[in-house]
Amino acid sequence: MTYDYLIVGAGSAGCVLANRLSANPAHRVLLLEAGGRDWHPFIHMPAGLAKLVGKKGINWNYDTEPEPHLDGRQLWWPRGKVLGGSSSINAMCYTRGVGADYDAWAAASGDQRWAWRNVLEVFKRSEGHVLGGNDFHGDSGELTVSPLRHHNLLSQVFIDAALAAGHARNDDFNGASQEGFGYYAVTQRNGARCSAAVAFLRPALARANLELRTRALVQRVLLDGTRAVGVEYLHAGRSVRAEAGCVILAGGSINSPQLLMLSGIGPAAHLREHGITVALDRAEVGANLQDHLDICTLVGSTRPVTYDKTNDLAVALRFLLRRDGIGSSNIAEAGGFVRSRFAPDARCDLQFHFVPALLDNHGRHRLPGHGYTVHACNLRPRSRGHIRLRSADPAAPAAIHANYLGDAEGFDLKMMVEGARLSREILAQAPFAPYRGAAIFPAAGTDSDEALVAFIRRKAETIYHPVGSCRMGGDAAAVVDSELRVNGIDGLRVVDASIMPSLIGGNTNAPTIMIAERAAQLLCAG
Repeated sequence: MTYDYLIVGAGSAGCVLANRLSANPAHRVLLLEAGGRDWHPFIHMPAGLAKLVGKKGINWNYDTEPEPHLDGRQLWWPRGKVLGGSSSINAMCYTRGVGADYDAWAAASGDQRWAWRNVLEVFKRSEGHVLGGNDFHGDSGELTVSPLRHHNLLSQVFIDAALAAGHARNDDFNGASQEGFGYYAVTQRNGARCSAAVAFLRPALARANLELRTRALVQRVLLDGTRAVGVEYLHAGRSVRAEAGCVILAGGSINSPQLLMLSGIGPAAHLREHGITVALDRAEVGANLQDHLDICTLVGSTRPVTYDKTNDLAVALRFLLRRDGIGSSNIAEAGGFVRSRFAPDARCDLQFHFVPALLDNHGRHRLPGHGYTVHACNLRPRSRGHIRLRSADPAAPAAIHANYLGDAEGFDLKMMVEGARLSREILAQAPFAPYRGAAIFPAAGTDSDEALVAFIRRKAETIYHPVGSCRMGGDAAAVVDSELRVNGIDGLRVVDASIMPSLIGGNTNAPTIMIAERAAQLLCAG
């Protein structure tokens, strides 16, 4: 079969692309997804995200290689393997970063279309904010953004404690200023998760010119010389070829560089190690990998007001009947952004998420009793990692070398210590006094820099924001150009978080949707 557009991956970017490109009935579009349908009820009940941990049918369940600066640990990287991708399993926080993040992209790509003044309108096009539109928000887009319908009382205590520690209040992290503490806006519609599949893909599936195939594992991009002409994928136990005028990789920061390398596009010596014929030597495919490393501070609660022990049946029934209550919570209800004393410019460099429950090892390690957790992450890490092939088998997971805390100056480690200290400072404020129990992680007495460094190396984890492994740039070494075309290969684009030259200061789902909106505009204009 021959298509105008063939999209690999039905995650946040792929769902947007499928909708926008198929809006023209003259375009024949094929969307391939390695996972299955988003049928699981815990996907759509926001608090169900806690129950999705370890659900292998909807998660790629990646692990990094042993991390040399984190005591040799292999960190768990959950990524969505389902319609909607990671937008179907994330905590739904809607943040964009700040204008300077995108101005940096414009400088890196040499294209002012990526500058803040231009991408803001692209963000607004997608957004359907229930509180209405203004200079910073759209109210007619497909992606519903709303305030949470339910807050745990400790989330307000956390905000009050942050204010008591001298931080500002902020009711809109996507407004005129990012700095301060408040509640997160979330991608929810009528109390339920509004994933990219719900927002963009479902309305488009009725179109005759859009085909969707799930459980289709793409094995390689088909090349005719230096032009992409289609893909080969495995579906229902057989190998299938599909041809297209334009092939778009939207698999994310792990799968997109992996597929490029499987197709012979990548570091030549590495490809030859795995017996792959080199079609194009591109050293930066898989390089420039960045992620937000996170450190959690856990404290016991003297009162049973947390989410640690809830009646799951009652929560689910209330959600089904009323679309509110605990079932509508994203669990990480409150948070904030801080410009630390180490910030090199005017942007915030630390982000906090508060969880009114004890959260250890992504929730996979259940702790006894009640308590609460503060996440702190360094928004602008200087460390860079890379993605490499583990083998030439498309079903084998890629080798993830995140290289956390690997920057030569030690700046990233210094920022993690600062995040842990500020977390403890907020939790020590008077509003928490009626609830404050014993310190759990880090333990009481862990006060010196040396002790906190040891704690961070032992306990830090990802907060799920990998980007950069198919870097966009205006230089010849970049994997894609400013129109997201793979340099050196015609008819092939990458459209997902992997193209980000640098991490934005916040959660990465909204920017990924914006990238797909921008790519669709470029494709349709062409």
